[in-house]
Amino acid sequence: SGWACADHMENLAQPCPHTADNSSQQAQILFRQVSKRYGSHQVLEGIDLSVNAGEVVAILGPSGSGKSTLIRLVNQLESITSGEIFIDNRPVSTLKGRSLQDLRQQIGFVFQQFNLYPHLTAQQNITLALEKIHHQSSEQARQRALTLLKQVGLADKANHFPAQLSGGQQQRVAIARALSSEPKILLFDEPTSALDPEMIGEVLLVMKQLAHSGITLLVVTHEMQFAREIADRIVFIDQGQILENSHPGDFFRAPEHPRAQRFLQKVLNPLHQEPEP
Repeated sequence: SGWACADHMENLAQPCPHTADNSSQQAQILFRQVSKRYGSHQVLEGIDLSVNAGEVVAILGPSGSGKSTLIRLVNQLESITSGEIFIDNRPVSTLKGRSLQDLRQQIGFVFQQFNLYPHLTAQQNITLALEKIHHQSSEQARQRALTLLKQVGLADKANHFPAQLSGGQQQRVAIARALSSEPKILLFDEPTSALDPEMIGEVLLVMKQLAHSGITLLVVTHEMQFAREIADRIVFIDQGQILENSHPGDFFRAPEHPRAQRFLQKVLNPLHQEPEP
């Protein structure tokens, strides 16, 4: 069964991909007229966006523009008010219970504040879900955790608790944890904004290694160098709407929308700008 077959009964002409080799499934994301409201407050309005499998999309915009809400809708950390999100042509908004759990196992999420368990070591933060949710043996989980910690450059920190790690190291553990379920999609919510400036590079380096590895990456970020050099595409959001959707070269060289032009002027040249009227 699983979430991938959630609408199989309504569409018997389509083969159920869950019966196929799991690694062959793509991870395309399609937003179709997606809106999100909290009471009378409209956070996102009429979002249409297609993200190709394996693509790296950087989501830029001012604070409060709806960027984080946009990616939290993908794995239903927030519910959609109207419209729909499709992953591999399967709608996600109506998923419940096991189907929703199966979806979330295919999507890794890296939070701004790391969200590690303080009473568990780096290794245990990764093995917990592998044992409890994926039903791996403790030895299987341990080996997988050590492999992932090595991948993010922390093989020697396996038995350290979060309080014994720097912010950059904690975030790298969080990335390793997000990778533990072998997700097809990784969502990053401003993964470097809580870090000391000297720690940012080590996290971006890990993200750079993940880019174009076959995993679809949606990255909410203020790191312009990452957006310019690593992303395949820039999506610029303000006041809940996509105002720009373009190649990084085009966006940074000649953004079309006046709001995007003002944003870049402020971010790239903070000492040389006109005050807002």
